[in-house]
Amino acid sequence: MDLEQYQFVLVNLDPTQGSEMKKTRPCVIISPNEMNKYLQTIVIAPLTTNSKNYPTRIKTNLQNTVGWIAIDQIRTIDRNRISKILGSLSVTEIQKTKETIRMAFVD
Repeated sequence: MDLEQYQFVLVNLDPTQGSEMKKTRPCVIISPNEMNKYLQTIVIAPLTTNSKNYPTRIKTNLQNTVGWIAIDQIRTIDRNRISKILGSLSVTEIQKTKETIRMAFVD
């Protein structure tokens, strides 16, 4: 499966601990294509449909369902947790994702 940055993918996040997002859910691939091509691990941000307008959340629409990309829940997973590619972010959503990552993690 060719995995690319800013694709929506279906990921089994279990087992988890504490406040980590659980279950199988859509996620967005954050890691760059060079990493996705050569490494067994992928950096993702999970989606949730239950969120407020937090500064670390990006509103998105996947398959006619409004959701939020949770930049505050970024994690690294083994690619075997990914079961399916669901689509890709729009150009506007990619820009918002980049801005939010910069705001959250870069001075």
